[in-house]
Amino acid sequence: MTTTRRPLPPMARIHQTFVRPKVEDPAAEMTAQMELLAPRIKPGSTVGITAGSRGIQNICAMLEAAIGVVRRCGATPVLLAAMGSHGGGTAEGQKEVLDSLNITEERLGAKVVTCSTCRSIGQTPDGLTAHMLDSAFSVDAIIPINRVKTHTSFKGCVESGMCKMLVVGLGGPGGAGQFHSLGQSQLPRLLVDVGRIILEKMPVIGGVAIVENAYEETARIQALPAESMIESEIELLAWSKTLMPALPVDRLHGLIVEEMGKNFSGTGADTNIIGRLRIQGEAEMTSPNIRYVSVLDLSEESHGNATGIGLVDFVTQKLIDKVDRKATYLNNLTTTFVTRAFLPTWYDTEQEALETMMFCLRSIPPEEVRLVHVPNTLYLTDCFVSEAVLRELDDASRFSLVHEPRPVRFDAQGNLVDRIGRPH
Repeated sequence: MTTTRRPLPPMARIHQTFVRPKVEDPAAEMTAQMELLAPRIKPGSTVGITAGSRGIQNICAMLEAAIGVVRRCGATPVLLAAMGSHGGGTAEGQKEVLDSLNITEERLGAKVVTCSTCRSIGQTPDGLTAHMLDSAFSVDAIIPINRVKTHTSFKGCVESGMCKMLVVGLGGPGGAGQFHSLGQSQLPRLLVDVGRIILEKMPVIGGVAIVENAYEETARIQALPAESMIESEIELLAWSKTLMPALPVDRLHGLIVEEMGKNFSGTGADTNIIGRLRIQGEAEMTSPNIRYVSVLDLSEESHGNATGIGLVDFVTQKLIDKVDRKATYLNNLTTTFVTRAFLPTWYDTEQEALETMMFCLRSIPPEEVRLVHVPNTLYLTDCFVSEAVLRELDDASRFSLVHEPRPVRFDAQGNLVDRIGRPH
């Protein structure tokens, strides 16, 4: 072993239990909530239902249910691609993203409309522009459907949700460009103020909000009439934050992440979990406080987009080999958060990367090193913890021990033997 590497301490496997409200039949509940909006759907009209956000569980079944309600009202449903600059900001790129989510006419039985051009429909008193995709003018009514959750780059009364779907998703490249050109402290105001213009000038009859629990299960589906959409979203966002997963402790010397990728977080590694923003001119988070973050691989579902790699400190050669620079750079240039695309130090094997991280912690006695090892920053119910962390986990209602601390093992190729992997 070289002088720049140090063994890892023994790690115990634990299981975390989080609050778990759950909708047992998301399709049936979506039908019930859409029925509340049904009196607003006129027979013979064309109704645009938004689609485009990644990672929403049960989204195809829920969209199918929404489409069914529109049809039973005697109207024609279409799916409006609403993803801002995602998919490269092109109609073709949007179709590729939706195809990868199985949101297709063949699967859902409704035409999918992509569009890359937009127009201005008004301005706020302080000069913010409300942009709207041209495709939104081809329908008689609009129903945004989206998940309400905390954002990875800013905090406010609204974050990811209905307002963002209208302002940035249906705002197209123009809406996304304006959104990403402002400082993070201004973004909630932009979403609310521009959202009000869109609700006033476009035929938005209402929307359906989805909230997920810490297990990425559907926790609530709620119809939101247009006239109370913003106020209802504010309430739902506050509730969604009470359901968020978390690391076992919020102060660590090192965090080991098996995989990062866009399928786990818009930033590859969720900033709310690793406690890092890396946005120039903006203050860093104070909690969680993690000295070093090591990531071992990039998910196949991320298709080479390694946005967020600049948030971490140690990675492997196999992760670097999967990086698509153009996709990664485009994502970060769109947001303007270019430091999130910077490359960390990388090593030939997982063992070398992790033992190098440990070398940087050499001033700390092995029994006091605070480490947590998770599969990714989305699924946190199962993880490994060092003995220094294990000693603090005395809440039996949240933590259960799967096995006592064991030595960390690597195979002949330097890969971790004991890992968590994807949930089944």
